[in-house]
Amino acid sequence: MPDCLFCKIIEGKIPATVVHKDEHCLGFLDINPQAPLHALFVPFKHVATLNDATVEDREMLGHLMFAAAKVAREKGFADTGYRTVMNCNREAGQTVFHVHLHLLAGRPMSWPPG
Repeated sequence: MPDCLFCKIIEGKIPATVVHKDEHCLGFLDINPQAPLHALFVPFKHVATLNDATVEDREMLGHLMFAAAKVAREKGFADTGYRTVMNCNREAGQTVFHVHLHLLAGRPMSWPPG
C-alpha cells in the first residue's frame, strides 16, 4: 500500500531499529515505547486490520507470535514475562492500519490494560 507507514518501513523507505527479520515479517522498536522493550511485528503482507484477515492469513498471524516470543527470549524477558497485544480499529488503539503485534516487556504490567 503506497501510503502505509509500515509498508514504507518494510520497504526501507523509512528507517527503523530492526530487532527481527525473516521471510514473513519484520520486527522493529516502537518510536513511542510504552515499556523498556516495545517492539512491533508486522507481516510483509499488507492486511489493514484483524477483521480483514482471511483463513489464509492464519499462519502469518501465528508467525507474528512466534517472532515476538523469539525476541523476548533473546532480550532476556522470557522468564520474567512479556505481553503481546494486537489492536483492531481506532477505539482499540490501532493507529496504523497494517496488522501488527506489539511486544512489551521490562516492567510490571497491570490488568486490565488500558
